[in-house]
Amino acid sequence: MAEEFASTRDTTEQTPQIVELERDIYGYCSVSDPNCGFVVGEEAVLAIDARATPMLAREMIAGIRTVTDRPIKYLFLTHYHAVRALGASAFGADLVFSSRDTLALLRERGQADMESEIGRFPRLFKGREEIPGLTLPDATFETELSFHLGDRELRFLRLGRAHTRGDTVCHIPDAGVVFAGDLVENRCGVYMGDAYVQDWMTTLERLRALDCQAAVPGRGAPMRSRQEIADAIDTTKDFIASIVGAVRHGLSLGRDLKGCYEEAERICNPRFGDWPIYVHALAFDVARVYDELRGLEHPRIWTDARDQELWRTLHG
Repeated sequence: MAEEFASTRDTTEQTPQIVELERDIYGYCSVSDPNCGFVVGEEAVLAIDARATPMLAREMIAGIRTVTDRPIKYLFLTHYHAVRALGASAFGADLVFSSRDTLALLRERGQADMESEIGRFPRLFKGREEIPGLTLPDATFETELSFHLGDRELRFLRLGRAHTRGDTVCHIPDAGVVFAGDLVENRCGVYMGDAYVQDWMTTLERLRALDCQAAVPGRGAPMRSRQEIADAIDTTKDFIASIVGAVRHGLSLGRDLKGCYEEAERICNPRFGDWPIYVHALAFDVARVYDELRGLEHPRIWTDARDQELWRTLHG
């Protein structure tokens, strides 16, 4: 029996919980769906990532309203994937921040990525008929931007290419907290379909060097200590390295894409097979690593048609 496409079989709703990390700093976290967050300032709120649709963004806004009635004036996008950005319009933010490379990705592949992701994981796009299109950032930066939310400094940092070329984090120095986007996952499948896989390892060490005591990963439980952050970074690196090693070995044996995928399954299934979204991610991970190791520097644009073709190649 053929493996069902991506996460189309995943219909179990997850209810995000508000998690207070430090004073006025909150994660909006699910068991294994994409995590978001927010920071409450003296006069306004900054939201971190926007969820996949305006309907789901309004659920997040309702959660924020259980904490504060201050206006949500600012929105920070850690990177561009449709599942994190297409709810942006619901916030009505005065300023939307991102890296310049995230803006470039929105312009280059925003529509294709939206159609691709909806097809892969329809549950995460509840109310997708309301999506008005792409919300583009108002303020962008190359590597770093300090933003003062009242008396608190927020540092938006582009630490390097990793999950995408535009990845950034929100670092809050006085509290020792970082919202890491999908740079790091906490015992969840690591998606590499748009990654710079070998750069990612170096970028994770730059994240470690921030020396924070609490962090929100892209997926999975928030980390509440330096040791938990270190463990999540290490397991993310291990996941990536395991797939890279499997594909490299497959290529050394002259195997094609499907052969490299089978090698990755052999090595990775026993170790990571029970992690959320592992099966979904593995196909796209192997495809990207296969391209990168064969000299294709930049990830190819995913479309719904390309997704389906890959799945047929690997799963029949």
